[in-house]
Amino acid sequence: MSDNKPSLLIVDDDPLITDTLAYALGKDFDVMVSDSRKNAVSLVRRQPSPPQLALVDLGLPPLPHRPDEGFQLIAELLAHSPTMKILVLSGQNDAANARHARTLGATDFVAKPCEAEGLKKLLLHALQFRAAEIPGDAETKGEQLIGASPVLETLKSQIGQYADSPFPALIEGESGSGKEVVAHCLHRLSLRKDKPWFALNCAAIAPTLVEPTLFGYAKGAFTGASANKSGYFEDAQEGTLFLDEIGELPLELQAKLLRVLENGEFQRVGETQQRISHARVIAATNRDLRQEIKSGRFRADLYHRLSVFSIDVPPLREMGEDKMLLLAHFSRIYAEQAELAPFTLDPGATELWRGYRFPGNVRELKNIVIRLTAKYPGQRLSALELEPELEPAAPAEVPPAAAAELGPPGDAQALIEQAQRHLQRERQFNLDDMLRAWEQGYIQAAMRLTHGNVSQAAKMLGINRTTLYSRMEQQDRK
Repeated sequence: MSDNKPSLLIVDDDPLITDTLAYALGKDFDVMVSDSRKNAVSLVRRQPSPPQLALVDLGLPPLPHRPDEGFQLIAELLAHSPTMKILVLSGQNDAANARHARTLGATDFVAKPCEAEGLKKLLLHALQFRAAEIPGDAETKGEQLIGASPVLETLKSQIGQYADSPFPALIEGESGSGKEVVAHCLHRLSLRKDKPWFALNCAAIAPTLVEPTLFGYAKGAFTGASANKSGYFEDAQEGTLFLDEIGELPLELQAKLLRVLENGEFQRVGETQQRISHARVIAATNRDLRQEIKSGRFRADLYHRLSVFSIDVPPLREMGEDKMLLLAHFSRIYAEQAELAPFTLDPGATELWRGYRFPGNVRELKNIVIRLTAKYPGQRLSALELEPELEPAAPAEVPPAAAAELGPPGDAQALIEQAQRHLQRERQFNLDDMLRAWEQGYIQAAMRLTHGNVSQAAKMLGINRTTLYSRMEQQDRK
């Protein structure tokens, strides 16, 4: 990549679009292109540093008629680089897709066709705001825990208690909730704060590169190993090593990590010499590692070793008025960064903001603030202007409130009684409509929880992937 141009990844399966955009934007950006989610992830992993910006089509192979691959790619790119700014460029421009893409962490949604000059302006705006999120001084970069809710005060208390311990800590929480910020706080508040800080995102690196990255390698250990090289455990010395997305660590490497955690010993790849690391390990995951253990994908002994101190990062929906404090904090930071006047909310918009559940957590909140700052600098916004930026809490595909009380079939007698009350209330009840609504609601919920990963959603729903595809196609036709 060029040093003097911002780096831009364009992902679209139409070569005419990628060629046209690469030509039109190539003067201002260092452009790389890909035609699928899989190829894009592989391309990004091979780069010495991740691209700063991305333009992503939602309809990608093998399902170009659905947005699932695009949704999953957004999640994977942000797992690789949380500060990457992603603009969705898509012909699938219905409001539901746009809002869900933003919830996953996309900065904005641009409908095809669009002019290159307009795209350039949006990309440069996104780059401006990205500068405010690059890790640095906590006060100026927003890398601090903002809020005073009981759950956040509990989190701050845990960080204060665990910061100086030499033992591992496991940070658990939903995507976008701020797990890396918590890890930085643990390091900055410890006696190790002046020691090295190293971070490895286990989801953002090819599995074959994880071991040499962590442990180093000897000259000739594998093709391309032209010299001896130390790894993160060696370089961190007595500092901190942060392992993000630890649930993605290959099973065969988990035993080697466990050994380092138990006695500090490790070997470079291709060496027999024992080395010692005194680095403190902090791990983070948005997966349920207990479930991963049951599924045979994570070692129970490693989990227990990592979770000597366990920290749960609360989702934003549980933080009450903190969402107002975060709004004020990030609107000030982003307005200053872009040299724009901050926007404000009128009473109706404020009430809408307070009631929104922020399924994408703090990451989603920040992206909403970025968009509003760029679109409405210095303006006072109403609920009518704010509402399009938010994903509906109860979209049409979710079962109606009257049906929601039925719940899962646990106690058969209680279920019968609830169904009886429902039938007595409804004059035009239709069992097929009810069952379709429930199925549609659970499918949509599973797809959101897995960020559009059809295989994981099928596993969550207890059906095979082919069946899930079939049912989703049936829903599309209705």
